[in-house]
Amino acid sequence: MESIATQSDATSRVFNMDKEELARPSVSSLFKNQGIYNALLGVFLLYGIYFSQNLEIVTIFVLFVIGAAAYGSLTADKKIILKQGGPAILALISIFLFK
Repeated sequence: MESIATQSDATSRVFNMDKEELARPSVSSLFKNQGIYNALLGVFLLYGIYFSQNLEIVTIFVLFVIGAAAYGSLTADKKIILKQGGPAILALISIFLFK
């Protein structure tokens, strides 16, 4: 979302930022970079799940997401651990349960 619709109402609401702030070129550039970064992380995670079928690769990517969510929850907003890290935590639990 943040890389495609950097100035949308949804982006403003999700990131709790004024649309004026989102319109700044530096902020827009940062959001686009973050969006591409997240999209590539997702692509490589899908590769690990469906093509390589290597749980070690998948586990590393999931731990990476959990680490980023933990950092975000400590430095920005405590809810990030659930919003960003929740699905990754569930994935990690699934890896351990169904391994």
